[in-house]
Amino acid sequence: MGGLRRLEYRGYDSTGVALIDGDRIAWAKKSGKLANLDAELAQNPLPASTTGIGHTRWATHGGPTDANAHPHLDATERVAVVHNGIIENFATLRAELEGEGYEFKSQTDSEVVAHLLFRELQTRPDLAEATRAVCRSLEGAFTLVITDALSPGKVIGARRNSPLVVGRGHGENFLGSDVAAFIEYTNEAVELGQDQVVEITAESIRVTDFDGHPVQVTEYTVDWDVSAAEKGGYDWFMLKEIHEQPQAIADTLLGRHDEHGRLQLDEMRLSDDELRSVEKIIVIACGTSYYAGMVAKYAIEHWTRIPCEVELASEFRYRDPILDRSTLVVTISQSGETMDTLMAIRYARQQRARVLSICNTNGSTIPRESDAVIYTHAGPEIAVASTKGFLAQVVACYLLALYFAQVKGVKYADEIGRIIDQLEEIPAAVGHVLASADQVRELARELIDEGSFMFLGRHVGFPVALEGALKLKELAYLHAEGFAAGELKHGPIAVIDEGTPVFVVVPPKARDQLQEKIISNIQEVRARGARTIVLAEEGDDMVTSVADHVIWLPKVPTLLQPLVATVPLQVFACELASLLGHDVDQPRNLAKSVTVE
Repeated sequence: MGGLRRLEYRGYDSTGVALIDGDRIAWAKKSGKLANLDAELAQNPLPASTTGIGHTRWATHGGPTDANAHPHLDATERVAVVHNGIIENFATLRAELEGEGYEFKSQTDSEVVAHLLFRELQTRPDLAEATRAVCRSLEGAFTLVITDALSPGKVIGARRNSPLVVGRGHGENFLGSDVAAFIEYTNEAVELGQDQVVEITAESIRVTDFDGHPVQVTEYTVDWDVSAAEKGGYDWFMLKEIHEQPQAIADTLLGRHDEHGRLQLDEMRLSDDELRSVEKIIVIACGTSYYAGMVAKYAIEHWTRIPCEVELASEFRYRDPILDRSTLVVTISQSGETMDTLMAIRYARQQRARVLSICNTNGSTIPRESDAVIYTHAGPEIAVASTKGFLAQVVACYLLALYFAQVKGVKYADEIGRIIDQLEEIPAAVGHVLASADQVRELARELIDEGSFMFLGRHVGFPVALEGALKLKELAYLHAEGFAAGELKHGPIAVIDEGTPVFVVVPPKARDQLQEKIISNIQEVRARGARTIVLAEEGDDMVTSVADHVIWLPKVPTLLQPLVATVPLQVFACELASLLGHDVDQPRNLAKSVTVE
């Protein structure tokens, strides 16, 4: 159950387990969170077993009910199956099975697999062989994990477009969507590739493709232990992860210089000549990662003078984008399994574009399908709403921009070194923000009865505003909108009422006069009765006269300000959601890694 608990962030609409008990399968499943299954097992314990499977669900086909919970079993309860993803041809398969007399107990697409397996086992008694045959008939995205009462001591896994990793132990082996499932028992892992089936016993791991041919696998060691996936005394994983941000930034910056002082990246499998041939960069991501990409655009264009576009992964391949061999597609994904992003990568590669991924999860699908990788080193992020993952992604984007500047020769080595030095001061600056977070928590208590919030920013403050609004929507379930401050006059100012809380990210004073312009924007909303909460660098006297509340930020260069300005907004959303009685780590209707389009 510990593994399921650590994976509950992937979905918590329902949960269930199935165990081999002699020549039968013992099972239990309940709608709702894992606590409901815990209560059920406390009243009706399952027998001890050394072979079993479990699942936490994010509902797609069929609501979060007991019947739709995984595992799914065939009519004889010989075979048990759990499934992540979507089987796109399930309706056709279900109609075919119903025509043969098979009865379905759920509304899910997943149940067809249990019946298909049972049918296949009548003529192919080997479970792995039967699984391969079933996989060849499925369309869509799926990770399958399967047990068979007549094959005790054996578990089969299969993957297409959905994550699955093997844990190699001593006298025990494991399967999981994430290494967090088995990190308590082993930190040795085996990557599974696309369209592969794995057969594990306590002593062996065998991997084949869907046609049964043996395949070579890549093994790696996970560089964190189970303590990193525990709360460590904090009320919420999210709070812990917010406070881990200085270390996450420092770790993402660690080891980025070679012996000559030149910037180096993790798995830069693209040559300098290939990078110099890049004429356009397209950053592709979803959700919070998309906002990291928006920050990246400012840094890339400013430091390298390479045109940069930022795209929502879910929209990218449907708009007929223009890209070719001179285009570098940069994808950002915390999990490395985000389906929208993965599909965008495959489209880009079909168009001959090169792909570089920024990712936090070693061994995940997106890095493996990319030409180059920059790993963030944020450690496991359990809370569904990203915090340290976002800041680490922004840092990785800065490193990429500086690497391009180095390769293209548009910045001198000392200029790049100076920016790196400034980045290395950021963990202390974030620590300073966290040390003064009590004022933000007090502000949350003051605003607990508000139902609508606005967030404004200019330049790199704009994506910070968007991220602040998203956090409030994710965690507190409140109406919150982020805007480029200059767009106020083009419509959004109409929604300002007396007392509407408006958060404003004020850039440092510079020659671009952005600060003066956003001060004017603050005055515009104050004139309509807004309550202004201003985030500004320490010593900025210009904001005090127009702010109802000031959150002071350490002085940092303009382009690096998102790394400090985002943190108070994370704390605010977390505190407000907690005060409202919400589950901060597992917000309603969401999941950490969305492996469907």
